[in-house]
Amino acid sequence: MIRLLFFVALILAMGFGFAWLADRPGDLTIAWQGQRIEMSLMVAVTAVVSLIVVIMVGWWLIRAIIVSPRTVSRYFRASKRDRGYQALSTGLIAAGAGDAALARKMNKRTKSLLSADQEPLIHLLDVQAALIEGRHEEARALFEAMAEDPETRELGLRGLYLEARRLGAEEAANHYAETAAEKAPHLPWAGQATLANRTRERKWDEALSLLDRQKQAGMLNRAETDRKRAVLLTARAMDHLDADPAGARDDGLAAVRLAPGLVPAAMIAARALFREDNLRKGSKILETLWKTTPHPDVAELYVRARLGDSVSDRLKRAQRLESLRPHNPESLFAVARAALDAKRYDLARAKAEAAARLQPREGVFLLLADIEEAETGDQGRIRHWLSQALRAPRDPAWTADGYVSDTWEPVSPVSGTLDAFEWKVPLEQLSGPLLDHETATASVDRAISTLPPLLARATEAEADGVRAPRPAAVSAAVAQADTAAATNESPAGAVIEVAATPIEHADDADATSRQAEPQPAATAPAEAGGSPGPEAPQTAPSSSTARPVPADMPAEESEIAAREAAFLNHRPDDPGVDEETTAETKQRFRLF
Repeated sequence: MIRLLFFVALILAMGFGFAWLADRPGDLTIAWQGQRIEMSLMVAVTAVVSLIVVIMVGWWLIRAIIVSPRTVSRYFRASKRDRGYQALSTGLIAAGAGDAALARKMNKRTKSLLSADQEPLIHLLDVQAALIEGRHEEARALFEAMAEDPETRELGLRGLYLEARRLGAEEAANHYAETAAEKAPHLPWAGQATLANRTRERKWDEALSLLDRQKQAGMLNRAETDRKRAVLLTARAMDHLDADPAGARDDGLAAVRLAPGLVPAAMIAARALFREDNLRKGSKILETLWKTTPHPDVAELYVRARLGDSVSDRLKRAQRLESLRPHNPESLFAVARAALDAKRYDLARAKAEAAARLQPREGVFLLLADIEEAETGDQGRIRHWLSQALRAPRDPAWTADGYVSDTWEPVSPVSGTLDAFEWKVPLEQLSGPLLDHETATASVDRAISTLPPLLARATEAEADGVRAPRPAAVSAAVAQADTAAATNESPAGAVIEVAATPIEHADDADATSRQAEPQPAATAPAEAGGSPGPEAPQTAPSSSTARPVPADMPAEESEIAAREAAFLNHRPDDPGVDEETTAETKQRFRLF
C-alpha cells in the first residue's frame, strides 16, 4: 500500500513538473568539441528522464541475469520446505489420532524434505511415532538426545519423566522433574512433581523455597500460594513441636494468618502456646476458630487445655464453647462428653439426645451407649443404642483419596498430593435405611421413645417388695382382671406360683429349646366359686422372678399376669451369639 502511494505521488510530481516547464518555454544550447546542439527545454528534460529510465531498466536486467541461479534455487528450496511442513503437520495430526502407519509415513517424508537440525518438531514426530508403535527404548533415546539440546530440553525432560513414571521408576522421575524445575520454574508439571516429592520426604524448607520460586514465575495466584504455604508451615510446626516449641509457635501463628480456616494450623499454634503456659492466647485462637468452624478436635484440645483441671473445670470450658456456638451439634456433643466425665448423667443424656436430633450420627449414639453403661449398666439399653449406631451415618473424618485417617496429615499417603485431606463423611460408608422414609429427627425420636425399660431397677424393686412400674397397656389389662376377680368368691390366701414365661423373640434362637422344670404349686379351685382342693396341682416353669398371684384369679387373668411378668423380666433384645445353637436365625440389623 505504501509503495502504491509512493508511485502515485511520483507520477503526480512528474506531471506537475512537466506542466510547469510547458508554461515556461525556453531553449537549451550545448557546445562540445566544436559541435553546437540546440533544443528546447522540454525536449532536454524528456531526454534526461528517458536516459535515467533506460539505465535503471538495464541495471535490473543485468542484476536479474546475475542472481537468477540463486533465485531459482531459493524457489525450489521454499517449495520443498513447504511440502516438508505440510508432511510434518499431517504426521503430528496422525500421531495425535493414533494412526501409526500414517505417522510413520509422514515422518519419513518429513525427514527427506526437512533437516532435523533446522526443525526440532521432526524429533517430536519421530518420538510420537515410536511411542505409538511401542518402541519405548528408541523413544527414550530420542528424549535423551532432546534433553541435551537447549532448544528442546524441556520437551526431552518431560518425555523422560513420563517414561520413568510409566516404568515405576519414581527416583528417576523425581530427578527429571527437579532438573526441569531448576531450569524452568514456570513449568507446572515440574513444579507440582517436585513439590510433591519434597513434601513426601518431609523437606519442608525446600518445599517453601520452591513455592516462592513458583510464585515469582507466576504459576500460582495469591490465594493458592497462601493456602499451600500455610499447609507447609503447619507441617513444619508439627515436626518441630517437641524439639522447638517457639519455632512451632511462630510457624503456627503464621499459618493461621495465611489461612484462618485451617483447623490443624490453629491447633498446632494453640498446642505450642499451651506448652509455653500461654493458656489465654491459645484459648483465644481456638475460640476464634470455633466461631466459624466447630470441630471435635478443637473441642477436645480446648477442654483439656490445662493439665490438672478437674472434670468440673472441663465441663465449664465445654459449656463456654456451647455459649460461643449455641444449638450446634459439635457444641452439644462436647458438653455431653464433658458431663459424662463429670458424672452429670442427666446433663450428658440431655445434650447427647439434643445433638442426635440435630445431626444423627454414629458417634452420638455410641456416646449415649457410654452414658447408659456408666449410669445404669443395663445391657438391653446399651445394645439398643449400639443398634442405632449401626444404622446411623458415620462420623466425619479426615479423608484423602479414599483413605481415612484419625489425624490430619499435610500429604496424601495415596497420591502424595499436598493439602488433600478434607473433614467429611467417608464416601464408602453407607448408612442403614430409615423406617418408612422417616426423617432423621423422627428416627431419633423413635429411638428414644423405644428405649427398653430399666431391667436392673425393676429387679431391685421386686427384691424390695415394691411393684415396678408397668407399661400402660399391661397395667390396664391387669386392672381389668383385678376388677373381674373381685366379683368371684374364693377363699383368701389361696395362691398359686406363676413363673415368667419368656416371650418368643427372633433373636432368642434357643428360647424354644428350653425345658421347663415342674415345680409344686398351691392348689387352685376346680371351678369358679368352688373350694380349693389338693387334686388340682399346677406346674409352671421355674424362674427366679416368680411371684405369687391370687388363686381366685381365672385362667385368663393368670395368663395376663404371667405375660406382665415376662415383659418386665424378658431377655435383652440382643443376647449375643449362642455357639450351641445350630439353627440360623434372621438378623435384625444389617450393614449391607
